[in-house]
Amino acid sequence: MNDLLNGQSTVDRHSTANAGMVTKLMLRLLPVQVLFCTVGAINGFVSGFFASNYVGIDAMSAVGLFAPINMLSTSISTVLVGGSAILCGKYMGQNKGEKMQNVFTLNLALSVLVGLIFLVLYVVFGLFDLTGFLTRDVKVRAYFNRYLLGQAIGTIPLMLGSSFASFLLLENKGRRTLIASVVYVIVNVVLNFLFVQFLHLEAFGLALASSLGMWVFLAVQAEYFLTGKSLLHLGKILSWADGLQIVQIGLPGAASNLYQTARGLIVNRLLEIFIGSVAISAFAASDSLLRIFWSVPGGMLAVSRMLISVSIGEEDRQTLEDVMRVMFKRYLPIMGCICAMIILCAEPMTRIFYRDPSEPVYMMTVWGLRILPLCMPLSIILMHFTCYYQASGKQAPVHVLALLDGVVCVAGFTALLIRFLGINSVYVANVLNGTVTTIVIIGYAWLMNRHRPRNMGELMVIPDDFGASEDERMDLTIRSMEEVVSISEQVQRFCLDRGVDERRAYLAGLSMEEMAGNIVDHGFTKDHKKHSVDVRVVHKDNAVILRIKDDCVPFDPGERLKMSGDSDVVKNIGIRMVFKIAEKVEYQNILGLNVLTVVI
Repeated sequence: MNDLLNGQSTVDRHSTANAGMVTKLMLRLLPVQVLFCTVGAINGFVSGFFASNYVGIDAMSAVGLFAPINMLSTSISTVLVGGSAILCGKYMGQNKGEKMQNVFTLNLALSVLVGLIFLVLYVVFGLFDLTGFLTRDVKVRAYFNRYLLGQAIGTIPLMLGSSFASFLLLENKGRRTLIASVVYVIVNVVLNFLFVQFLHLEAFGLALASSLGMWVFLAVQAEYFLTGKSLLHLGKILSWADGLQIVQIGLPGAASNLYQTARGLIVNRLLEIFIGSVAISAFAASDSLLRIFWSVPGGMLAVSRMLISVSIGEEDRQTLEDVMRVMFKRYLPIMGCICAMIILCAEPMTRIFYRDPSEPVYMMTVWGLRILPLCMPLSIILMHFTCYYQASGKQAPVHVLALLDGVVCVAGFTALLIRFLGINSVYVANVLNGTVTTIVIIGYAWLMNRHRPRNMGELMVIPDDFGASEDERMDLTIRSMEEVVSISEQVQRFCLDRGVDERRAYLAGLSMEEMAGNIVDHGFTKDHKKHSVDVRVVHKDNAVILRIKDDCVPFDPGERLKMSGDSDVVKNIGIRMVFKIAEKVEYQNILGLNVLTVVI
């Protein structure tokens, strides 16, 4: 297992430095993304709290019945968000700005369209009582119909809000999503008190509060894109060519949600038949509580998805593997501690919804909080590998895992065990599901490699020809000014060994010395943190490409030249020289990292 996590028995300094940079980045971005993911979770938790405490168990059953319907809308959103984020990340890694704008515009147009469709469906089904296929309980169905009408008002901001959060992360503006999330929580709680406790709007009030909160959540995020400060903006000409790619990339990853919609409907029906609607209430309570904690894996995936997509666009094998190593080494232990805390606090958490231990619903909920958390760490592995398969075009394992996770395992194990374990069959089925999908991931790697996976690259089944080969590239790390000169000499020697003419080899080394030296001289001194410069030199197709990546404060050398103008030719002379001798110089700030590409 140690070989899988470290990649080789002796890790060189560059790999260690790059892994450290990736680790710091992922842990820095994680809190904001986790908080964003709590938006939907808090919606369910607040609705469940007010339903159980101020309306009744039947209203709680209505909230539980809506879960698979909500999963359906979430799956559509996942297609758009996942496909757009991965495609934008690839275009960002390839410096294709115009295509990024088109993907952004397409995403917003499709999000509004999908939101309108769900709005109409919710209104029609709720007004005309067309929900009999979900439950035969007349009282529960009446609550559910009114709940649907309230949810209809929030379909459009739900779709757009998810997309904006993803795009804000790409622009390193995740804090705005953090602010929007906090505002949403406050608005949602206040409106629930108003609509449910004081105005007694019952199920309609539960849904209306969260819907209006989503509009506020959307407004806070959208303001950034309306100011004109954003990198992404609406394209002047909308091209639908990327629309099919968005769906093709996003659909496999969202397939799991689509299957989970079917799974939710099947499980709810099994619970109603074998146990009764009280079991749906218990499952809804434990699920709404756990969804707050599921925001942690959701945030982890959001961060990793961006890094995975950008790494694939850059063909950066090292970072791609490091993302998975961080998942195993950091994310899983964090989630393990959270799961232990949930299990230990199962009864106190149950009392948030149900206070009478003599009621059957009480212990049903307690056991849900004791068993279901065990599947969370396994789900993190599943989500990360599914995301990687999806981004790299490995559709077969994506569909297999989605089918297993979505329907086959949970619904199948529940049907087999429900006569013996009652409602606990649902909880145990989720844990067995995580076990099976993890085995399938390892089995797929074993099958494709034709032997047991021995390192992270083999476990991920990264193609041997992905990115520049080892003899076509050189990876280095700079941590001090003393190392800048020696590394520029190594760059020159690498180019000469590859058959590059002496002039271009000299210019490559000189450019590296100037640009890397500028980062160390200025970027390292802006704060009191430790920094490093990740350097990659590639000689491929007769081009010498220098890629310099650092985690210092944002610095665009091109903008610096524009600001200094032509009045003082001595100022920024090193940067001027590089721009003059290089065929192309491009700068991007990707997820808080400065990425400079120089083509000689």
